[in-house]
Amino acid sequence: MAALPPLDESPDAATNRAAWARWQAGLSVRFTVLEALPPLRVLLILDNLAGHKSTTFVCWLMAHGIMPLYTPISGSWLNMAESIQRILVGRALAGQHPASPAQLMEWLEAVARGWNARPTPFIWGGKRALRRQRARERRYGLGGSGAVSRQPIPHPGEAINGHKQGK
Repeated sequence: MAALPPLDESPDAATNRAAWARWQAGLSVRFTVLEALPPLRVLLILDNLAGHKSTTFVCWLMAHGIMPLYTPISGSWLNMAESIQRILVGRALAGQHPASPAQLMEWLEAVARGWNARPTPFIWGGKRALRRQRARERRYGLGGSGAVSRQPIPHPGEAINGHKQGK
């Protein structure tokens, strides 16, 4: 918090309130902002733990110019975001122990730059994706048109239920 701009550098009240409101505009659940707001200094993204939404905590954040934003509940993309976070942190630390927060941030930024230079795309492979894949495998393509059937269409001369078809 020491690295944040000081609280006394305040824009006019209308501009300041507009900055706070702009970040709440797209939220499905908004919290009531304090009547007297300091300048907005930081956006803090948190998960939806009850403790992160307590009135005492949220008011403390707002009093210090920090706008809490919460990740959506049941956001499947969060699993992939957490995966990349684990990969980057693991690579940045790799058995090392940073001497300061600044050193940790420097290491994380270096790893992120390396990742961004040659990113590895993630493909969602959750339970729903597996279910859809199995359903696709149970279908039979019809003549290359994109149409499918749930059972194979026999070709002329093939046996259907043990009986040979005539021409």
